[in-house]
Amino acid sequence: MKPVFAKGLALLAISAACGGAWADPLTYTANLNGASEVTPNSSSAIGAAIVTFDIDTHSLRVQSIFAGLDGTTTASHIHCCTADAGSGSAGVATMVPAFTDFPTGVTAGTYDHTFDTSASSFWNSAFLTANGGSTSTAESTLLTGLNSGTSYFNIHSSAYPGGEIRGFLTAPTAPVPEPGMAGMLLLGIPAVLAIGRRRAKRKD
Repeated sequence: MKPVFAKGLALLAISAACGGAWADPLTYTANLNGASEVTPNSSSAIGAAIVTFDIDTHSLRVQSIFAGLDGTTTASHIHCCTADAGSGSAGVATMVPAFTDFPTGVTAGTYDHTFDTSASSFWNSAFLTANGGSTSTAESTLLTGLNSGTSYFNIHSSAYPGGEIRGFLTAPTAPVPEPGMAGMLLLGIPAVLAIGRRRAKRKD
């Protein structure tokens, strides 16, 4: 199911890119799975995340879908920045313990929220302190991490407190229109939730 899920997201992204004007904000995506955790685990859960960052307007939109977790969700956030692209671990950059209104206590779900990155409440206080207590410096550091592939999206669960599924956020090879990204998520939700339901039945 994982290759099908990844291919489906890629095809939807390409389709969206062909149908609209380019957006000014920068968009980053990640496929989420247990094998990508800093200590790989055996979770068969899958997920995806889309982060759209406009540093000029201090706007960061977080969208995610996930299903089939072994435990129930306890937290989710963005970590930054690892020493090398696509590997290693780093501290939490965004608010703790979880994004505002991120669904907790569930094994499958969706999320869509836009944050003001000029607000200190958006940031993990430790990350803010490490960046001189300045939200503008924190924004620049996160943007650098996103552009260099050293920031990752992590979903923690009761089964894996350190993180059940994660993925490094990377920029698509071609710009993707902002409306298309929202459409990509909406089209992908039914498939992901169906996978989650099937896996839940197999566990019963």
